[in-house]
Amino acid sequence: MNAADILLDVSDLHAGYGKAEVLSGLALRVTRGSVVSVIGPNGAGKSTLLNSLMGLLQARGHIVFDGVSLADVPLEERVMRGMALVPEKRELFGSMPVEDNLVLGGYRQMRRGVAQWRSAIDRVYALFPRLKERRLQLAGTLSGGERQMLAVGRALMADPQLLMLDEPSLGLAPLVVREVFRTIAQLRESGVSILLIEQNARAALEVSDHGYVLETGSIALQGEAATLARDSRVIDTYLGARKS
Repeated sequence: MNAADILLDVSDLHAGYGKAEVLSGLALRVTRGSVVSVIGPNGAGKSTLLNSLMGLLQARGHIVFDGVSLADVPLEERVMRGMALVPEKRELFGSMPVEDNLVLGGYRQMRRGVAQWRSAIDRVYALFPRLKERRLQLAGTLSGGERQMLAVGRALMADPQLLMLDEPSLGLAPLVVREVFRTIAQLRESGVSILLIEQNARAALEVSDHGYVLETGSIALQGEAATLARDSRVIDTYLGARKS
């Protein structure tokens, strides 16, 4: 693999809360234009991983993004360099309309002096027509699925190099979950690099190129997503009993 193909390269990552270490020497890579999923049980450290990468949590180790070390690089600068996180709780501005939430997502492009950065709203509306229908509605009044669409759309307004999604299907109805993963597949086809943290292992592996299994703070298994989906340990632990 050419080094230029690697967008995110993480090695020997340690992070935690107080004296409790959650991640212990974790290593992973995301290549450009790929979808990489991290699956594992509750408490394994999946959200801790994303918070560490984003600079929301103090961490030790090596994080290289787009060829540059992120050591001592603050959160805002990581955003400016092209990292975007859609957190598990969405973190929308509930008292503001949908479109205003999207405009706020364009902060990076505005700061970079990108001409016509507001036109990205049209691309978000093309991806999520329902958001266009509700563009004047307060974000706090949206359904769970619509809130997830808005959270992803707001992140896409920054034209990120890497989109990190923390449990995008959490708390959503099965029909909406399918829609969320269809969107992830669409983004993959458009060339967006995605790091996906997800409890729905089957759906995550189906849309991913590469996968990691995170257990108690370290990587237990990794490989091509299709290969992991056939692995007996992954099937028995995360995908349900194997079919005879």
